[in-house]
Amino acid sequence: MSNKAAVFALFLAGSAQAQQEPLSVIEWLSNPPENLPGTVLLEPPVTQTGIQPDVEVTPLEALSQPLGLVSSTVTGLPIDMWQNSDSERLAELIARVPVKYNPAMQRLLFTLLLSEARSPAEPNAQETLLLARLDRLMQLGAADPVQSLVQLAGPTDSRDRFQRWFDATLLTGDEDRSCTALIAQPHLSQDYAAQIFCKARRGDWASAALTLEAAHALQVLPSEDLAVLDRFLSPELFEDAEYLPQPDHPDPLSFRLYEAIGERLPSAPLPRAFANADLRDVAGWKAQIEAAERLTRIGALTPNQLLGLYTERDPAASGAVWDRVAAIQRFETALESGKPKKISKALIAVWEQMRDVGLEVPFAELFAGRLSQITLSDPAAENLRWRILLLSELYETAALSAPDQSEESQFLAALAQGDPGRAPSPSPLADAIAEGFAWAAPIPSDIEALLANDQLGEAILETMERFAHGSRGNLVDLTAAIATLRRVGLEDTARRAALNLLILQGT
Repeated sequence: MSNKAAVFALFLAGSAQAQQEPLSVIEWLSNPPENLPGTVLLEPPVTQTGIQPDVEVTPLEALSQPLGLVSSTVTGLPIDMWQNSDSERLAELIARVPVKYNPAMQRLLFTLLLSEARSPAEPNAQETLLLARLDRLMQLGAADPVQSLVQLAGPTDSRDRFQRWFDATLLTGDEDRSCTALIAQPHLSQDYAAQIFCKARRGDWASAALTLEAAHALQVLPSEDLAVLDRFLSPELFEDAEYLPQPDHPDPLSFRLYEAIGERLPSAPLPRAFANADLRDVAGWKAQIEAAERLTRIGALTPNQLLGLYTERDPAASGAVWDRVAAIQRFETALESGKPKKISKALIAVWEQMRDVGLEVPFAELFAGRLSQITLSDPAAENLRWRILLLSELYETAALSAPDQSEESQFLAALAQGDPGRAPSPSPLADAIAEGFAWAAPIPSDIEALLANDQLGEAILETMERFAHGSRGNLVDLTAAIATLRRVGLEDTARRAALNLLILQGT
């Protein structure tokens, strides 16, 4: 596992362990019924007939090996959460569940995708579920976890696995590992471009050139691919040539080939995963910051990595990304000064910058600890400081000291403590959230059926979809989603998702 992947997994593991208790869908484990039978004699059971009892046998090979980067004991998710579900249905839900605008839902999805778990027992289910997890992680931009997860599963066990591994290593800069595997087992890819690239990367230029000649002769590659490969292998022949047209939909290999010939493609218009390539030292500081912001916004990069880039050196200019760099650096300087007036001014300015790029929650995670140690005399800054704490893992502690007696503040404080019903509701959205936290809040019958059939993973994915619908205005779904999250033991997720929704979208 690369350093970034290790940091990512440790960050997720620490966060999950700190915030969530192990899940249980069996309510009486925490609230036992009062009518349990009394003490019984500790005798072996005695049969009433001479008939041999039926014995249910499950072949050991029917149980797949659990797969994941984070132990189920850390995430709190049971190892069999996918067992009774249909793998195609799971793949469909994993691919489409929306988490873009709610960091708490992003965190939950990453937990589901990275948690150690068995696949369903049906034929080909392990491959179907693994590929779905890898594809969604890549769509989220988490190239390092993709590389680590497929390496754990066995990257050369199938062409589909190898392709995803190859793509991830190209974006993380670890392609020598996958190229070594491809040269040793050429059957893993029928892509001539991949064969040529890897042979050249391993120093076998003669074989790479011969393969390229064969590709030209057989016309097995598009002309635009042949053109970039020609320049890749024979750059001296094209020193004065015009730049090639940029491809509309490059894959990771095309992206790296254009980079190798000195015609690097911008990653901003490309899918999010391409931002990983800009985290390498070959990219400029500005490109690294913008890539880190893009990945941190969706939860694919830890906020500390972004902060490290923000504070690496003095801003080179003004405007856009440089204004954010300057604001962060001024805020850190203000915090070190300990002067409330200076902190207030810097906090309001940096919050505007973070809000413009959707990085409010990562900012809260970075600075909540230090902000919790101070009180600001400016009412607006103090109110903002308190809301920032509510967006962090310190939300429960912050709830004990609301900055004012306004209806909005009192409701947020009650919500952070898991009892929003005790405070007046400031909006219909807040009403729907409070109903989800009510003691007898019902959950949808279809999700109830999934839980009864031990299909916990599928039930959580369905609930996440309902939460997304509720966030867009379907308040009935929002209530149902919150009630379900609490039913399955995701109390912390329910509270933080609701706080994210109210604070970031407004009450």
